[in-house]
Amino acid sequence: MSLPPLVEPAAELTVDEVRRYSRHLIIPDVGMDGQKRLKNARVLCVGAGGLGSPALMYLAAAGVGTLGIVEFDEVDESNLQRQIIHSQSDIGRSKAESARDSVKGINPYVNVVLHEERLEADNVMDIFSGYDLIVDGTDNFATRYLVNDACVLLGKPYVWGSIYRFDGQASVFWSEHGPCYRCLYPEPPPPGMVPSCAEGGVLGVLCASIGSIQVNEAIKLLAGIGEPLVGRLMVYDALEMQYRQVKVRKDPDCAVCGENPTVTELIDYEAFCGVVSEEAQEAALGSTITPKQLKEWIDEGESIDIIDVREPNEYEIVSIPGARLVPKNEFLMGGALQDLPQDKKIVLHCKTGVRSAEVLAVLKSAGFADAVHVGGGVIGWVNQIEPQKPVY
Repeated sequence: MSLPPLVEPAAELTVDEVRRYSRHLIIPDVGMDGQKRLKNARVLCVGAGGLGSPALMYLAAAGVGTLGIVEFDEVDESNLQRQIIHSQSDIGRSKAESARDSVKGINPYVNVVLHEERLEADNVMDIFSGYDLIVDGTDNFATRYLVNDACVLLGKPYVWGSIYRFDGQASVFWSEHGPCYRCLYPEPPPPGMVPSCAEGGVLGVLCASIGSIQVNEAIKLLAGIGEPLVGRLMVYDALEMQYRQVKVRKDPDCAVCGENPTVTELIDYEAFCGVVSEEAQEAALGSTITPKQLKEWIDEGESIDIIDVREPNEYEIVSIPGARLVPKNEFLMGGALQDLPQDKKIVLHCKTGVRSAEVLAVLKSAGFADAVHVGGGVIGWVNQIEPQKPVY
């Protein structure tokens, strides 16, 4: 469906701006009026990472007058494979400041506002209230539901994107004209069911594909042109090079935008989504050791069986000496339990401790009461014991 322009046009474009945006101005659907609306627009990008990088760069190039950036993290070397707004010299810098400098390098006429803080229920309403449109580039479910609920309560549209390995999704959620994110995903997946990009990986260029779709939708909404992705989910498979659309209907029973909403104010989103299941939390309580403790056990010749529950490609990158690989799914399916030794203490580990806690819960329920897992996983091991090894 066509929607009216989201913002009013600015009073004028300068001579320099006319020269800069001339290729927009000669498009009949954009023209002077559309470009003036972009100049007058205030757009907030949540995150300056994989999706936020191309989104910020193309929003700046397009002439969006004010760009806000919500980002609290620092640039890490592992970011550079996909977060193209940052460079080698930015490693260790604030991502928000690095992104701001890149944006100003692309277009000095853009006003950049930094929000160098973690987006939380106690600050999201104040931050969002100053913008016309939200571009969501987050990679965790708790923040996605927070963004959604805040936008519904404030009546603001937001452009959503998601990436994982070779797959991407994008849509526009605006409860006044169509469904919201909760209409599509009423409940978050069970903890540990959907790996993050840090655990499962993502093809770097996929960020550009989905990020550019997000910017395209933002421009359409701001200028009031075309058919935005309201009520439609765009699904992209980079391996098969296929795009397909799925209709998303407004759910009359939606908890936040339905006819009788039960969510009328912001909630505890970490608790709602659950980073780790209750069973895993209970299993890990009193059964979590540090990498240094594991090193002591190895040096003292303790009778232990160190099991790495990551995937084979992760194991190839870096491993703890003496650990054998048994992927998490083999425990969840039950096949790996019969091969566990009865005369050794089982020590589980993964990348950071989330997956190993889930497997620990399986082992505890199967009778391996003295099994433990390594808090911080192999990343903690490298940081504390073998810093010469790579991390990912």
